[in-house]
Amino acid sequence: MKPLDHLEHLDKHLVDELAQVARETVRDELREQTRKQRRKAALYAASGAFALYAGAALALAVGLALALGLPDWAAALITAVILGVAAFVLRGMARPSRPGGEHAAGGRFPGRAGADQAAAGGMPYPPVPPAPPAGTAPGTVPPRPTDDPDVPHHRA
Repeated sequence: MKPLDHLEHLDKHLVDELAQVARETVRDELREQTRKQRRKAALYAASGAFALYAGAALALAVGLALALGLPDWAAALITAVILGVAAFVLRGMARPSRPGGEHAAGGRFPGRAGADQAAAGGMPYPPVPPAPPAGTAPGTVPPRPTDDPDVPHHRA
């Protein structure tokens, strides 16, 4: 038996202990971060629920105010139309912009994307030439130059 064989067992034991400590530390850190995120999510959910009830109370108030001068069914119908229009406008604001639209040049960062599109002729994609390059038939690929130093040369 070699004199250092018993130290090999100690090294393995030390590595196992270090791995266990690292796992516990990471687990504790993740647990703490998860607890904070869970609390934040619960607060956002509560905020959304209160906003929903506030919107419902506002819609009720609008309907009751309209009912003072109109029949109840007409007030309810007008309130429903107002809410429908508001939903349609919000949905349109949430959708990604389309080419040619008001925000087509850049979405959230209009300065950068607008500059990129202006450099490209205002289109979100490069223009297609109307005709193929000279010397090529339609539907064929132009020949590659053989004197280009970047093109790999295959020797037989």
